[in-house]
Amino acid sequence: AEVALAKRALGWPEEPPFLIPEAALAHFRKAVPAGEALEAEWRRRFDAYAREHPALAAEWTRTMKGDLPDGWTEALPVFSPGDGAMATREASGKVLNAVAPRLPELIGGSADLAPSNNTLVKGGGDYGAGRYGGRNLHFGVREHAMGAIANGLALTGGIIPYTGTFLIFSDYMRPPIRLACLMEQRVVYVFTHDSVGLGEDGPTHQPIEQLMALRAVPHLVVIRPADAVETVGAWRAALERRDGPTAIALTRQKLPIQAGTSVEGTLRGGYVLAEADGGRPDVILIGTGSEVDLAMKARADLAAGGIRARVVSLPSFELFEAQPESYRRSVLPPEVTARVAVEAGVTFGWERYVGPKGAVVGLDRFGASAPYQTIYERLGLTPAAVAARARAVLGR
Repeated sequence: AEVALAKRALGWPEEPPFLIPEAALAHFRKAVPAGEALEAEWRRRFDAYAREHPALAAEWTRTMKGDLPDGWTEALPVFSPGDGAMATREASGKVLNAVAPRLPELIGGSADLAPSNNTLVKGGGDYGAGRYGGRNLHFGVREHAMGAIANGLALTGGIIPYTGTFLIFSDYMRPPIRLACLMEQRVVYVFTHDSVGLGEDGPTHQPIEQLMALRAVPHLVVIRPADAVETVGAWRAALERRDGPTAIALTRQKLPIQAGTSVEGTLRGGYVLAEADGGRPDVILIGTGSEVDLAMKARADLAAGGIRARVVSLPSFELFEAQPESYRRSVLPPEVTARVAVEAGVTFGWERYVGPKGAVVGLDRFGASAPYQTIYERLGLTPAAVAARARAVLGR
């Protein structure tokens, strides 16, 4: 109401009614004389607007509360192994465009990498001067500003902002990411090209330490999905979370859709993807993202030699740690101390899951410029290397 009066005094247009979050109203009540009367006037005008446009008013009320519409998950795509190999960045774009019509509050874009990040809402229009209904924001090559703008949008209320860039450039966004965590704002960070698997762009673009660095930020949930199914779970977790931001790390290279990957398991941060054949596992193989496929292939290699291996997909440390202890122990039973984690990044931090008797197959060096298959082979990120490490842990 206060803003409406100011707009009236300045000769600015007043329709549609100016929408203002409760936090701002509380400030105006203290700062502006007769604030309660002005608020009452605003309420009266909004009630009149609601009578004339009930659907729009109800949608505004829902989005300002931060609620998601009933049945929105029905729009989520369903993937299966029969769909063939798919990069998780591609799957992410499919999820975004499937839910966008149900979630008009979902607005965002990329730091000049939208085609690579798959962050364009098709038919959503571009936001700009005179085009205020557009849903696609073209931030330009300025990740820090992009993160700051996303924070402002989240604080405004009624908007779920998302951003997009390569995972390596998350370093440029760390101040606004940290602020989003401090303020517990719902922002979705789409980070693609999540490992040395991006290939020929070379070590300047290949993230090594970024995943663990992001995992170290309090209140930030980091999710690295193994395939298209887990990517659906990652987006659902991000959109349903109301007390902080979420970073989704996605591949450039295509990944097979694993039999058994689960949206529900992704929401829990970790789950048993493949059980050991024949009873209690001799060893547990833990993977994230593209390396889950390596763990699955290593499991088959070990089985051929009579070693029973359980494969655990652990897309999110934070979501997994939020589960009850009984669930976590069921996935990673303490009595099975032989464990091998595999991730195309620094090994630092994995000790919490592999323990003192386990091992990590990872990268404590920078990458290289070559086709991603060659890089994985030369840097020891192979099923054979994972199986060999498992045998070493078992002493066989």
